[in-house]
Amino acid sequence: MNKNNIIGFLLIAVVLIGFSWYNQPSAEEQRTAFVQDSIAKAKHAEMEKASKAAAAKRQTDAKAKVEADSTALFYSALKGQAKKIVLKNEKVELTLNTKGATVEKAVIKGYVGHNLQVKDGSADAKDVTLFEGNDQSLKFMLEAKEANIITSDLYFTPSNVTDKSVTMTAVAGEGKTLTLTYTLGDDYMLHMSLQANGMAGLFSPNYNKMDVDWSDKARQQERGFMFENRYTTLTYHNAEGGTDHLNEGSEKIDEKIEETIDWVSFKNQFFSAIIVSKDNFEKDAYMTSIPQEKGSGYLKQFQAKMKTAFDPTGKKASEFEFYFGPNDFQILKNTEKESTFGKDLEFQKLVYLGWPIIRWINRFFTLYVFDWLSKIFPMGIVLILITLLLKLITYPMVKKSYMSSAKMRVLKPKLEAATAQYNKPEDQMQKQQAMMAEYAKYGVSPLSGCLPMLIQMPVWVAMFNFVPNAIQLRGEKFLWMSDLSTFDPIFEWNTNIWLIGDHLSLTCILFCVANLLYSWMTMRQQRDQMVGQQAEQMKMMQWMMYLMPLMFFFMFNDYSAGLNFYYFISLFFSAAIMWTLRKTTDDEKLLAILEKRYQENKNNPKKASGLMARMQALQEMQRQQQAEMMRKQAELNEKKNNLGK
Repeated sequence: MNKNNIIGFLLIAVVLIGFSWYNQPSAEEQRTAFVQDSIAKAKHAEMEKASKAAAAKRQTDAKAKVEADSTALFYSALKGQAKKIVLKNEKVELTLNTKGATVEKAVIKGYVGHNLQVKDGSADAKDVTLFEGNDQSLKFMLEAKEANIITSDLYFTPSNVTDKSVTMTAVAGEGKTLTLTYTLGDDYMLHMSLQANGMAGLFSPNYNKMDVDWSDKARQQERGFMFENRYTTLTYHNAEGGTDHLNEGSEKIDEKIEETIDWVSFKNQFFSAIIVSKDNFEKDAYMTSIPQEKGSGYLKQFQAKMKTAFDPTGKKASEFEFYFGPNDFQILKNTEKESTFGKDLEFQKLVYLGWPIIRWINRFFTLYVFDWLSKIFPMGIVLILITLLLKLITYPMVKKSYMSSAKMRVLKPKLEAATAQYNKPEDQMQKQQAMMAEYAKYGVSPLSGCLPMLIQMPVWVAMFNFVPNAIQLRGEKFLWMSDLSTFDPIFEWNTNIWLIGDHLSLTCILFCVANLLYSWMTMRQQRDQMVGQQAEQMKMMQWMMYLMPLMFFFMFNDYSAGLNFYYFISLFFSAAIMWTLRKTTDDEKLLAILEKRYQENKNNPKKASGLMARMQALQEMQRQQQAEMMRKQAELNEKKNNLGK
């Protein structure tokens, strides 16, 4: 990578930052926008509150009317006392409430449940409580002729209770029942069927759909609010294949989903709750995601309003499956084996591994290596070993890149001599051509050092996507890091500081220091191979390159210790490799090899090919264009002089 490449990247960064700064609203505009937004939110909240109050009143009135009429539909089921039914296996413990007959608490075993109020971890629970109480609700709504049936209003009678199954029945009248049957699998899958018995006459002849209203207030499970919030989202799966999600950072209320979907997930960073419909959810479902305030204990408020098939005759049950468990790629992939629906559910896509090329790297390399190493070594050692393995794989490219730079460095005196006469600004084209000609004599390609480094970039990006989603790092300790899945503070405070937050992460500092060291070594290497004014310009550019680690600090201070530790180790090894190659390269021997190659090329001249040939052709075309422009300019000046006479 030469000076022009570096200048180009820096200018792009400066333009983007400057454009963002220039286009940000003024303080007055911000205040005005804030006031307008506050007014709009207040009006929306007031309207929503009034709507809810009216709906609640209608429901209360209807319920009171039913309770007064002993012959009304579900008269007995509207009264009762809520009971708890627990289904459990080695992986989960699910508490069902007979009021509404739905899961009101989900405990995922084997994963530490963080007590966010006690930062040292001494009050952590041994299991994760995904939700409980009013945090999550599920309602099935049926439109009968006389009244709407809402399962959350009904008291169900449990029967056939075991550790893994229960039948819940609500009596609508003589010979009329609504039955929900739950069966827990061996892992994280819960099967449920909803069936009406003797109720066909209560519905219109063509009635065959029911409404499903599922909501969840996603708990903050990890210590880093901002970091976990980035990966907490409402995700849904297209029945034809592929997943999509609502924007993680913005408020979405009743966003219409026009595709037919077969499952919806309320996804945290490391855990998910999923509902699957055997008969799919119809088009035009409405999804809601509302970000919550830091310190509230919650991340997002989710809601999914959907429609699915319902058979009033009772001949066919409406079947659903639920997943309450970890976002572990292999577990999610294997969970489909427990499903009885015969669908390609693609649960594993809840673990984001990056866009296609990056995803392939993580899917077919990183995941397998990570899983294999984690069975033998602690997670911190796994990150180091993965780094070493990647460095070993990319070492030939790194060495090729370095040797290309080294060749350019030892040829620097010859380049300076060959281009000494081109010092004027208008001579820069000729200077570049002379340099390329000199490189061609010795069989050196200046771009060969840049390409291998670019090839390594997908690896960095792959780990950027993999590490934050690796649940295996959650709760894992290494050296001073108490949890590799979140930040590792050396200082914390209660006030949130702009760009920094409320802490300083040690691994982030180490990463930035290593980045600074690596940038210094890279800049030195680039400066040593540049000729004339280029070397002087590079000195002036150094301070701009040193700003990058500072920018990384603001970006990564809130990121997980595991990711920052990986980048620190990676840059440390990169710097060590560069230092070793520098120390083991004999410049005199390298120059002698190049001189020998020059003599061989001189005695047996070969026509340039490949990239070098294309570059020479491009430069020749640019030279001709420049010469043509100069000729036209000279003709124009001559005409002006003649007219002046």
